[in-house]
Amino acid sequence: MASRQSMLPEICWNLLWFFGVAACVKLLLIPSYHSTDFEVHRHWLALTRSLPLSQWYSNETSPWTLDYPPFFAYFEYFLSFFASLVDPQIVDIHEGLNYKADTVVYFQRISVIVSDLCLVYGIYRLTRKLETQKRVVMWILVIWSPALVIVDHMHFQYNGFLLGMLMLSISCLQDGRDLMGGFLFAVLLCFKHLFAVAGPVYFVYLLRHYCRGGLFKGLGRLATMGAVVVAVFAAAFGPFFYHGQIQQVISRMFPFGRGLCHAYWAPNFWVFYIILDKGLAFLLKKFGIDIPTPAASFTGGLVGDSSPFAVLPQVTPLSTFIMVLLALSPCLVKIWKNPHPGSVARWISYAYTCGFLFGWHVHEKASLHFVIPLAIVAVQSLEDAQHYFLLSIATCYSLFPLLYEAQEYPIKVVLLLLHSMLMWFGFSAKYSKVKPPTISDNKKTRKKGSSSSSRSGEEGEFMIGWGGKCYIIGIVMVETWGQLLHPYFLGDKLPFAPLLLISIYCGVEVVYSWVWQLKRIMAD
Repeated sequence: MASRQSMLPEICWNLLWFFGVAACVKLLLIPSYHSTDFEVHRHWLALTRSLPLSQWYSNETSPWTLDYPPFFAYFEYFLSFFASLVDPQIVDIHEGLNYKADTVVYFQRISVIVSDLCLVYGIYRLTRKLETQKRVVMWILVIWSPALVIVDHMHFQYNGFLLGMLMLSISCLQDGRDLMGGFLFAVLLCFKHLFAVAGPVYFVYLLRHYCRGGLFKGLGRLATMGAVVVAVFAAAFGPFFYHGQIQQVISRMFPFGRGLCHAYWAPNFWVFYIILDKGLAFLLKKFGIDIPTPAASFTGGLVGDSSPFAVLPQVTPLSTFIMVLLALSPCLVKIWKNPHPGSVARWISYAYTCGFLFGWHVHEKASLHFVIPLAIVAVQSLEDAQHYFLLSIATCYSLFPLLYEAQEYPIKVVLLLLHSMLMWFGFSAKYSKVKPPTISDNKKTRKKGSSSSSRSGEEGEFMIGWGGKCYIIGIVMVETWGQLLHPYFLGDKLPFAPLLLISIYCGVEVVYSWVWQLKRIMAD
């Protein structure tokens, strides 16, 4: 115990060094491209600072209306105090519209970097008891994630501290602190409701693991957990309920009229569904069958209020919800039968993969929800590491279209290449001298009731097979076509085709990952 306590300061300093290196890179990227999300969050600073709480979710001064849950609005309100000290125009709801001065750029960029300390603490909690190699590899996968840099520190969002909260919740569940884990997840949902996809996993796990121990004890714990969750939601939504704004808040949070797909299609199941519909319509027309063409078109990259399918059945938000639940159901059955804390990260990652694959109006940025938690799983076994390596590359590459300006192109390429090399060296060092499991190890595994954490002793070394190598070569070919061959041969024709090709190609890996994760869950 004493030796472990003496190591804690060293672990903290090493982790802060990782964070410091990442922060330096992020500071250098401050002048880089940022999306409309930058103005969205600046407006939210002004909105929460300038208006009373009762008008936060009804004000339409800007088209970028507040559509996150109340805790995130409170977070923006907290940041607005500091923003007003830096430059009062940042938080002026009228004069601040589309304000692009250096003060607002530096303030918002640095606010994201500082908020990443929540992610650092979450990773510390998860890795403080791990062996050194596993700990360092996980730090590389998360703290130096190129996907997080692209989405949060260039495109601009606040995913880092939200994922840090998720990591803290997972850490608590793994440590047996179920009540705190449930509390943190409830808080997370009141920051960003898109994390609710893992709600069924939390519900079944906590019901089976926390609420066990007999009828009266179980009911008492269920009531305690329910009271904690209700208290969190009451703190978040209570003030808006008091002002009669709760319906307005809900309508802003769930704008189902945005359509099935985002303007740039996320690499998920619906890409293949749309392509199949277009292909069937084309073939039927070739055979002389008249197929009415919908007014809206996915290939234009636009978002509509409907699902403009010519042949296949129309898709509704309810149908996507049912598909996500159906995809989740085998995992939920597994949790019910054996609610083992060591598998929590794997289950939660799988839930977010299901949401990404079958959800309604999924953004490509949502891949962070399953890729970052999967880093916890990636250090558990050689197979998990090999799976994570390809998935991480594919999902990061799928984010490339977010940064479409020429000056950012070498940055995103270098970030992905460097991180891929670091992953390779990290996994290779971890699995270069692997010992096969002994009979005593197998007995211990059976007693623990979980095989996911014990497979780190399997025989072999880190490498990817011919299939993985071919897939990586395919990424190079897709990028070469989009950047060089398409402009040369087609010019301005079919401008959306390179984006579509990226979505389809990366979608193949995401679908494969979904199947692979499900098989692994059912095998454990």
